[in-house]
Amino acid sequence: MRVESGGRLDKVLSQALSESRSQIAKLIESGFVEVDGVVVEKSSYKILEGQRVSYTFVEAERRESTPVDFDMKILYEDDELLVLDKPAGVVVHPAPSVKEATVVDWLVARGISLSTIAGEERYGIVHRIDKVTSGALLVAKNNDAHRELSSQLQNKSMGRYYLALIDYPLKDNLTIERSIGRNPSNRLKMAVVPDGRYAKTDFARIAQSRTGTTELVAARLHTGRTHQIRVHLSSVGRHIIGDELYGYRDSPKMKERIFLHAFRLYFTHPASGKRIEIKAPLPEDMKSYMIKNYDRSETDEKWIEKRLDDLFGSAGFTDSDRLCRS
Repeated sequence: MRVESGGRLDKVLSQALSESRSQIAKLIESGFVEVDGVVVEKSSYKILEGQRVSYTFVEAERRESTPVDFDMKILYEDDELLVLDKPAGVVVHPAPSVKEATVVDWLVARGISLSTIAGEERYGIVHRIDKVTSGALLVAKNNDAHRELSSQLQNKSMGRYYLALIDYPLKDNLTIERSIGRNPSNRLKMAVVPDGRYAKTDFARIAQSRTGTTELVAARLHTGRTHQIRVHLSSVGRHIIGDELYGYRDSPKMKERIFLHAFRLYFTHPASGKRIEIKAPLPEDMKSYMIKNYDRSETDEKWIEKRLDDLFGSAGFTDSDRLCRS
């Protein structure tokens, strides 16, 4: 890749590949990154505009899988990739603090060894979704596919739409553009902070409950920060039903579940070049809540998809829509 804007090597490559700085640091320190044909092993190395950076993805050694006590539906699969319907309550990939089986363990148990960076055992995970979130999750089956799909995630040609049930209706469709970082008073949470990473989310009103007290909204991500949708909604005084971490206060309490679902995912196939669009059906608990509280027509997924198309279209929000910045 040709560098368009200079800076620290790890930062530039992290932005280009849509991977964390720690992941990229491991890639660099393992000798898998070259600048103008020369291996560079310092993450802080300063690169200049116009220099060429090359990198190599390597396959991880197979890890011993944790026993898996759940199953997942495959929404789409071919030789290059697959899209899973991740249930709520399942962690995507292993970490020192994670004791239970993960999506990666599920993949390993089925003999699918997938791409990763510098031996980090993420097995092809192109983008992450929270443990408490359900829905469509894209997984690459080889390094070339992973690299191409990561590029689409970075340049925004890949699209992700989420559905959320919130505790109080929005006044308008809106775009929230506020930086997100670790909450200084609670390490389990993220927050809108001045020195955080840039984050942008579009929110569109889909339907109100019959009583007008809750609302189904759609969220379109422009960036992929941790807890982004939850933090941005909290910043305007709205909370996803069940999300007690970010301020939802009502019963019944849902320990492992908030009503946030990765509903639609679209991307360009890395081999064929065709546009692929995948929908993850509404989970039963979320759909059951909507049937009890919303008009029947508004629980129909085809109706919801049409609303998404009408509200977002191919060009996104119009200039008349409200923009939140800070």
